[in-house]
Amino acid sequence: MSATTAPVAVAAPQKVVKTFRVLRFDPSKDKAPRWQEFKLPCDPMERVLTALNRIKWEQDGSMTYRRSCGHAVCGSCGMTIQGASRLACKTLVKDIDGDVIEVQPLKGFPVIKDLIVDMEHFYHNLRSVKPYLITSSPKPVKERRQSPEQFDLIDDASKCILCGCCTSSCPSFWKNDSYLGPAALLKAWRFIGDSRDEAKAERIAAVNGRNGIWRCHTIFNCKEACPKEIDIPAALSQLKRAVVFGSVA
Repeated sequence: MSATTAPVAVAAPQKVVKTFRVLRFDPSKDKAPRWQEFKLPCDPMERVLTALNRIKWEQDGSMTYRRSCGHAVCGSCGMTIQGASRLACKTLVKDIDGDVIEVQPLKGFPVIKDLIVDMEHFYHNLRSVKPYLITSSPKPVKERRQSPEQFDLIDDASKCILCGCCTSSCPSFWKNDSYLGPAALLKAWRFIGDSRDEAKAERIAAVNGRNGIWRCHTIFNCKEACPKEIDIPAALSQLKRAVVFGSVA
């Protein structure tokens, strides 16, 4: 009879004390934004969103921010963390250097309260490129099919969750918020490049204005900020080609 092997004890991760420096703004009582600090013992693998939840639930219930799925699907918790546009649900405490973690609202958008920004202009720009499938031909008996090769052309762009991190990171958008921005342009390419769509000319016209695709200077901030790791500059280069040549080939 073989001896029973004793279970190996696994040590729990050692907690670290972090100072969360949050930019607060309540228009009902603040004349200008102000910093507020919260000390919190954290597991290194803890997400910044989890830490913010604990601060709100345990220290200051008035702190305001957007959140929903907590799994990098909805895009609600986009904010500026340590100077970079990120999703709070995907950013781990261990990934932030230093003992102080600064959290601010997304750059380039008007602040409504604390970490919540007004994204109506963002959605206005998005709506202008008609980000949905448009067809005029008769409906097929089943679905509108496309080959794997045709889908590969738009696969990367179709992963966008509209968190706004790319647009918030774009210096061209900071300078001119009438610029459509990388998120809207990426959505335009997602449908212009779609073999099933029949409104390419409309979308090309929408992105070919003075505040459209030619405002993109390929700075690559958008690619660095994207939580879904979409190669946005590559997609916008394809969009530029489609505008110039009138096709996606």
